[in-house]
Amino acid sequence: MKEIFIATSNENKVREFKQMLKPLGYDVKSLLDLDEEIEIIEDGTTFEENAYKKAKSVYDVLHKEVISDDSGLCVNAMNGGPGVYSARFMGEDTPYRAKNCYIINEVKNAKDRGAQFVCVICHIKEDGTYKTYRGVCEGEIAHKIEGEHGFGYDPIFYYPPFNTTLANVSDTEKNHVSHRGKALAMLLEDLKK
Repeated sequence: MKEIFIATSNENKVREFKQMLKPLGYDVKSLLDLDEEIEIIEDGTTFEENAYKKAKSVYDVLHKEVISDDSGLCVNAMNGGPGVYSARFMGEDTPYRAKNCYIINEVKNAKDRGAQFVCVICHIKEDGTYKTYRGVCEGEIAHKIEGEHGFGYDPIFYYPPFNTTLANVSDTEKNHVSHRGKALAMLLEDLKK
């Protein structure tokens, strides 16, 4: 099995990546598997910049194949916010339930409830060359928090083709349409070559 590192300690992201990469023969490792702590500074202004910074921070220490992602929720009525600040929106320690309630309240009178989940994956090969992949999932902000699956902003992201939020569908269904699923599908195509 080929070893690949994911520049995250988010267990939910690790689970999603493992589900998609294991069938290709990858042994997926994350920051949770390391004894040392790798400092990652996300100060980019785009998803692409942050994804690269994360992957490069890990690559510079391990010199192994690394993938990272930067993703977030872009709400039309909030001028594209929280965007690249999605994880840090209202403070990193603020529970997502509070963040979700805040966003629902922000768009309650908006004519445009449109929103996009954006994910950019950066893949750095063992030789140091890299490529980024961008996936977008179009939807809108739900009127209320709904669903027990998923994480983060999934319970308020209404996906019209499913007629419900992404937190109300299985991981398999979500992975087929999600921003991360789309970006990962592009990466997987390249990894198969």
